[in-house]
Amino acid sequence: MTTRQDCLALDAADPLAPLRHQFSLPPGVIYLDGNSLGAMPAATPARVQQVVAQEWGHDLIKSWNSAGWIDLPTRIGDKVARLIGAGAGEVVVADSTSLNLYKVLTAALRIAKADAPQRTAIVSERSNFPTDLYIAQSLAEQHGMRLVLVDSAAEIPTLLNADLAVLMLTEVNYRTGAWHDMRALTRAAHEAGALTVWDLCHSAGAVPVNLTGADADFAIGCGYKYLNGGPGAPAFVWAHPRHADRFWQPLSGWLGHASPFAFTTDYRPAPGIRRYVSGTPAIISTAALECGVDTLLAAEPLGGMQALRRKSVALTELFADLAEARCGALGITFVSPREADRRGSQVCLALTPTLAHASYAVVQALIERGVIGDFRAGDPSRLDQVPHILRFGFTPLYVGFTDVWDAIEHLYDVLTREEWREARFNQKAAVT
Repeated sequence: MTTRQDCLALDAADPLAPLRHQFSLPPGVIYLDGNSLGAMPAATPARVQQVVAQEWGHDLIKSWNSAGWIDLPTRIGDKVARLIGAGAGEVVVADSTSLNLYKVLTAALRIAKADAPQRTAIVSERSNFPTDLYIAQSLAEQHGMRLVLVDSAAEIPTLLNADLAVLMLTEVNYRTGAWHDMRALTRAAHEAGALTVWDLCHSAGAVPVNLTGADADFAIGCGYKYLNGGPGAPAFVWAHPRHADRFWQPLSGWLGHASPFAFTTDYRPAPGIRRYVSGTPAIISTAALECGVDTLLAAEPLGGMQALRRKSVALTELFADLAEARCGALGITFVSPREADRRGSQVCLALTPTLAHASYAVVQALIERGVIGDFRAGDPSRLDQVPHILRFGFTPLYVGFTDVWDAIEHLYDVLTREEWREARFNQKAAVT
């Protein structure tokens, strides 16, 4: 089995290790929750202070022009585009993931109804992130369509038929880390005459994404996970150029107008992706997001997303191997796909059914020790099929191999000492 000394040697030889210095990480903390909230870039406080004190406090409204506030959504969008295989001018930063999904799914449904009105099905996974399903359910009702949910990816091909309007999937599943083949599924959907909408919340900045190469139709993603933009950071939206000008998006606000400062009463959508901006951008949080995106672009001279992916695979493989070797006999089971090419940058574990009730407390005991992951509840009546999840995300920018070794040792100690039995670890907080 790999030793801690082996891990120290791997960290010493890691060409990406210096990128960790881009972040402000508390001493003694092993942060394995970047798939929920990315760590704070060291540059963010000064940048936010500059926006607040100088650009807003001193320059006031002049900063819309002098500091380029008005162009932040597209300027940062171009940076995000480099991480997701999109072109310049094709991505815009705006609003939240939910709002952007509402925009692009509405556009996709309008295109589908215009081209093939007999298509009435939106297909997604039951294990998709709930907000995606809620938005899709709302739009299905508004457009007289049906939301069809599958229990496993193996069922998707059976629904790629003449009824399908839109296939809506999250590329990397938030619960299990399972990674869809975007290119293959998009091609299959297109062959069936349907469109695709991809949620990149757990893949942008975590795995190599190539929207153009996959010939995808629409995509959205958040800024606060692997993009390290901070809590509540703005999201981003992409539309393939062949679709971008076809329809208004439904939240047609003033900054998505072709001439917003003409202040006309009629709406004329801006060309291309700019029409997906709605209202005035949140400048402070958008500026903070740019710091986060820049931490990923700093890896470009070292191989960019491909280099980050190689390290991610090495980290998650090590975590999985050590978890099985050290904790397999203690009730730990593996939920994420074991094959690296089917798994994103996270590893999800579960406890055997007899220990499943301890899952939340185990995570809390780890957090107390400085190993921060998170807990995702399963269906209490189906824990053999939908288990409680102990979820660990691996951001190669700041997670090292020794972190992995130490995290598993902490997990081993929590289980062998049964620390999870302590009452304080069993008190459910509002956020899990």
